[in-house]
Amino acid sequence: MLTTKFLILISLSCAVITVRGGFQSVSGQTPERRLAVAVLDFGDTSTGRLASQKLAENLKSYRAFSVQDQDQARAASRGAGYAGSINLSREEARHLGSVLGSDFFLVGDAQTLRRSPSAGPVYFESYASLFLVSSRTGRLITWVRPVFEAATAAAAESELVARLAGTEIRDQLTQLVEQAYRLERGQRELSHTAAVPVIDEAPDDEKVAEAEGLRLPRPYRLFTPAYPESAAKAEAEATVDVLVDLDEEGEVKQVEIARWAGFGLDESTIETVKRLHFFPAKRNGVSIPLRVLLRYNFRKPPR
Repeated sequence: MLTTKFLILISLSCAVITVRGGFQSVSGQTPERRLAVAVLDFGDTSTGRLASQKLAENLKSYRAFSVQDQDQARAASRGAGYAGSINLSREEARHLGSVLGSDFFLVGDAQTLRRSPSAGPVYFESYASLFLVSSRTGRLITWVRPVFEAATAAAAESELVARLAGTEIRDQLTQLVEQAYRLERGQRELSHTAAVPVIDEAPDDEKVAEAEGLRLPRPYRLFTPAYPESAAKAEAEATVDVLVDLDEEGEVKQVEIARWAGFGLDESTIETVKRLHFFPAKRNGVSIPLRVLLRYNFRKPPR
């Protein structure tokens, strides 16, 4: 059962869904300088610490990267108040990246769990939910969640560690980092020459809006985001914030993730928001374009 409330924020409390997948491979040349990459701990478990260590060691073998010392990165992140979240706003991610002094960083969660299915023998599952983030923009570049099952905890963890230490994930990661670096550099160059249209942002308080003679936009109808299997299998609970630019007629012109969640939830949210239509915002009776923040809270269903 879903309940929805719209002011400036839309809040949805919903059921959510691991995908055994990898990073998409892309081609491209190596940037002209070594890129600084930080790998933080993937949680406080022994699996999390081992997984981050093996991935960091793997990435160090790539000559175009300068992988930061993990002890220094750990100390810097803790000093900045980072507590291991994998559901960051872009502002929080930019701050963390600035403290780390990196171009890109990886955060995540890795564990080995005992599973007792209703039918069949007990088994163990080792997984690593990895999030590759741009320090400059705070954007989530991509996420991946390799999962392995075995009859013993040691066997499952061994398979996970082998994946994180392998050439396939290293090559895929490095290619994505370099692609993101080139894309961001191109966007920065364009921003210096292109005129950026100015659009007002909706106030955080409806009473403040009324005092300014502003009537906030209202959706004709709300839609529930679809839940990808990847989020349900990960038992993900997260918040996705999106900044939405509306034109004078209340039509959605642009959607941008302000707080990312991964697990396919960001894409599901964007797809849903693009289907919305709004009664337009008005200032002193005149329709105006406006940027609003929509928030979707994803919760796993009770068993």
